[in-house]
Amino acid sequence: MQERSHIKKIGLVVKADPKAIKKADELENLLRSKGSDVFRKESTPPTRRISVKSSSLAPSDLFCVFVLGGDGTFLSAVRWVGDQGIPIIGVKFGNVGFLAEIAEENLFSVADSILKNEFDVRSRMRLLVTVTREGQKLAHETVLNDVVINKGALARLAHITTYINDQYLTTYSADGLIISTPTGSTAYSLAAGGPVIHPAVPAIIMTPICPFTLTNRPLIVPDSACIKIKLAKKSSDIMLTFDGQAGLDIDDRDTIIIQKGHYPVNMISMPGQHYFDVLKAKLRWGGGRV
Repeated sequence: MQERSHIKKIGLVVKADPKAIKKADELENLLRSKGSDVFRKESTPPTRRISVKSSSLAPSDLFCVFVLGGDGTFLSAVRWVGDQGIPIIGVKFGNVGFLAEIAEENLFSVADSILKNEFDVRSRMRLLVTVTREGQKLAHETVLNDVVINKGALARLAHITTYINDQYLTTYSADGLIISTPTGSTAYSLAAGGPVIHPAVPAIIMTPICPFTLTNRPLIVPDSACIKIKLAKKSSDIMLTFDGQAGLDIDDRDTIIIQKGHYPVNMISMPGQHYFDVLKAKLRWGGGRV
């Protein structure tokens, strides 16, 4: 029998979907049959409130985490892992997801390779977001994809005053503003007209949402930049969202500071998997003549 000290403890984060749950059951049985312990949880649905994460983080002794679901499930799992550096791998179901490394049909062979330590780990930058109001800290969150300032459906244009390293940049008059990592450049930022940035590029992307001034274009700044944001006076019905997983109502009393996080996400990478293959599939780049 294996000694307890050598037993790998594997985390499973599973989307509340019958297909994902069935596959997770099969994976759990496989992992236990190979002598691993399994810690399993359902993905956490998005919320309008910032949660107290310290009491609900993943166990620190997890060898890795498998995520069965879409990109939303993956982002939920990243919040669960927190700053602990536990390697994480996404398993996509159906549509191609940018954050998923493997398809479900390859799950069991990949799981076997991971148990044998036959994998690489690639670090993905996160952003650290701090919100203060009149000297009190309201939020201190990290995001893998993006932090978004969004106006409500009935609100007027948001007026978002922005500074880079304490130097005034501009006041965006827009439906909102997306601050994203290179990983998040293929998410909401891309839909709003932002560029695709390779995950290895040390950059932060600022993408206005439907700007009133058409010359307000997406801007790429170095990952060493510190971005400070304030809302115009009497702003209302404005929300700040973190990776689409949690939200916070904000107004002109708040100061938002966004900078590179101290702790990246460690994403498991398998041999033969290439970023550009996923990119081409998701964006349907055929390469031939139209």
